[in-house]
Amino acid sequence: MASTEPPDAGPSLERLRSVFRVYDVRTDGEQLVYYGEPLVTQERLMQTIWPLFREQGYEVSLSTRMGEYVLVAEPIRLGPDGVPWKNVLLFLATVLSTLWAGALWYHVDPVSNPVGAVAAAWPFAFAVLGVLGTHEFGHYIMSRYHGVDATLPYFIPMPTLIGTMGAVIRMKGQMPDREALFDIGVSGPLAGLVATVIVTAIGLTLDPVTVPDSVLHSANTMEVQFGYPPLLKGIAAVMGQPLTYDDPAKSVNPVVIGGWVGMFVTFLNLIPVGQLDGGHIVRAMIGERQESIAALVPAVLFGLAAYVFYVLDVSNATVLWVIWGFLSMFFAYVGPATPIDDNALDTRRKLLGLLTFALGILCFTPTPIKIIP
Repeated sequence: MASTEPPDAGPSLERLRSVFRVYDVRTDGEQLVYYGEPLVTQERLMQTIWPLFREQGYEVSLSTRMGEYVLVAEPIRLGPDGVPWKNVLLFLATVLSTLWAGALWYHVDPVSNPVGAVAAAWPFAFAVLGVLGTHEFGHYIMSRYHGVDATLPYFIPMPTLIGTMGAVIRMKGQMPDREALFDIGVSGPLAGLVATVIVTAIGLTLDPVTVPDSVLHSANTMEVQFGYPPLLKGIAAVMGQPLTYDDPAKSVNPVVIGGWVGMFVTFLNLIPVGQLDGGHIVRAMIGERQESIAALVPAVLFGLAAYVFYVLDVSNATVLWVIWGFLSMFFAYVGPATPIDDNALDTRRKLLGLLTFALGILCFTPTPIKIIP
């Protein structure tokens, strides 16, 4: 039955009248549903009504149902509701996959000697999961601070050289303003970099790994060379520790590779496009002009791929940048989050954003991995 009386929990219709003419109000479980007609643009509508519902404890969005405009308000819930089993199971699976990858880096057979593999590989797994988890929890904690609903991190297990494809969190709430967009975007890379520097420094103090002769001289063995970014080289130089050895059977402790993972993930996330951290940061710093920068990113990545292929002659790194060129096209199409309040960012945050991108550049290397048969 149609009603023009608002639910007790919602804002009064009088406060909505100037931007949205309501002709039916309903409740659907915990949702408040207002049928009506927008009287202003969607941007102006959301700027007006979002804080009204927010102060009542609701997240509101504009949509259509059967050709009618509706405002749908749902109670704000921050944090997990019950045990987040999907997050837990994915994390445990990623622990196993990183332990497996770490065992191979320490040259322990995880099939014939699972106990020895776990005992050897746990520092590598801890390093990788530590830098990835710190990055994502930086986003999560800042989301909670700004009252934006977000999931706990989803770790992604994968049988790769590092045992994972990273971790992500999913934002479910509206972005209140540019300050929140910036703080949430920048917190992950900065928190992750702190963990990365600590992991790298610890790894450099650990003994190098010695490759067994059976592996070193096997016809099936492939050499994996990591391209060390300037930040990692700088940490090694400050600590007076080597990254390469005269003995071909020796290589850096795999914990250092955990630090390399943190730097690589930081650089990729700071690519200034779409839903990546860099896209959010730039959108907060310069507003809608971010689209102009995002449009250039795919061309830059495809140009980098051509440079790596024709000049550096590293085919596997070429494939990596081509993939990211196409991914950046998709991210640019989706675009970053749009804040409700789109007023300019303060100078202090803009300077912090520039510093964050400078740190991101120190995490870049044109050939992250080179595989030699």
